[in-house]
Amino acid sequence: MADLKERLLPLRPSPVVNVREQSFRPSASGRSLFQGTDFLGLKKRGQSIRSWIRVDTSGNSQIIEVDKFTMMRRCDLPARDLRLLDPLFVYPSTILGREKAIVVNLEQIRCIINADEVLLLNSLDSYVLQYVVELQRRLTQAGDGEAWQSDGPNSQQSRDVFENTSPDYLPFEFRALEVALESACAFLDTQAAELEIEAYPLLDELTSKISTLNLERVRRLKSRLVALTRRVQKVRDEIEQLMDDDGDMAEMYLTEKKRRMDLFYGDQSFIGYSSTGSGLSVSAPNSPVSTPDGRKLEKSLSVGRSRQDSMKSSDSTTENIEELEMLLEAYFVVIDSTLNKLTSLKEYIEDTEDFINIQLDNVRNQLIQFELLLSTATFVVAIFGVVAGVFGMNFSISLFNEPEAFKWVLIITGICGVIIFCSFLWFFKYRRLMPL
Repeated sequence: MADLKERLLPLRPSPVVNVREQSFRPSASGRSLFQGTDFLGLKKRGQSIRSWIRVDTSGNSQIIEVDKFTMMRRCDLPARDLRLLDPLFVYPSTILGREKAIVVNLEQIRCIINADEVLLLNSLDSYVLQYVVELQRRLTQAGDGEAWQSDGPNSQQSRDVFENTSPDYLPFEFRALEVALESACAFLDTQAAELEIEAYPLLDELTSKISTLNLERVRRLKSRLVALTRRVQKVRDEIEQLMDDDGDMAEMYLTEKKRRMDLFYGDQSFIGYSSTGSGLSVSAPNSPVSTPDGRKLEKSLSVGRSRQDSMKSSDSTTENIEELEMLLEAYFVVIDSTLNKLTSLKEYIEDTEDFINIQLDNVRNQLIQFELLLSTATFVVAIFGVVAGVFGMNFSISLFNEPEAFKWVLIITGICGVIIFCSFLWFFKYRRLMPL
């Protein structure tokens, strides 16, 4: 009985003051209670680690697994920009220019473009694989075309001359952006072409035979057309918005900004080295940097120099946005052509709907005309019923004694009915109620 009572009663909770001691108290095996538990590992396993395809400037690709916070620090992006690349959510097409990266979300292509690499979400989609292969091919061809410029003692000068004089030269980020735009425009144009191939025969069949099945197929086709038009319109508006804003286009020159930043930090390190001297200590009493006034002066000079360099870079980049503007304009023409194609298809569908409505109205008018004629004929025939009803009355008339009287009554009634029917037809023709 005592044993049963102990099993039924709840266990007494341990005192709060002993919880900390019990957590670090060694067990019977001599180990601590939480010894060997990797809390950092548990935290890392809770983060969203995703697979990315990395393509560098040489065209080399590799698959890396990076969590969200590491990617934010690596590309200097906020969380809302990475949320645009989440495949679990459906976001409209977007191209965002940031300080160190370009966030691209164009149909199946969702990537982050840096000055020296492209980070693409790893996917089994054929368009993603085609994007990687096409980008590698273009980077490899560009590397082979510029390889001859790197030979000789004046390799850097010849490379700069080639980059400034070649009309086909584009920085790495613009090449990656161009492949993304080309892939998105080709994907949308392919879908528009497939929709056209399916739409025109179906609409022609509907005009020849109006049925419930054909109407349902046209309804589904129009729903797909509206959805595709909305997607194409969003890509077109995004490109047009970038072309209208010079500041956004200037923000996308990542290679130029990185080069100026490297030059700025190189100048700062050179100034710091020359200010300390080759054999003097920084803390020497004769050094102006060691004094507080000297440090303030150097800090103010560095801030002023950085502001001046940033203003110069922004001004020069704003002046040299023609290459990006030409790139966007080329694909704006392509996507606008696709939109015009979808608009023409939509107008053809609307014309077909108007034609079907006209046909239905014509059939409805014919039915009304037939109903009108039938009502008139019924009215004329009803006259014979009235005459038969009159002669069927139970009262005596001298006309009933004539043997030919009923025959003449029928003849006169028929002639009157024909005259009334013709009068109705003339009235309908006079009022243009039906073509006669």
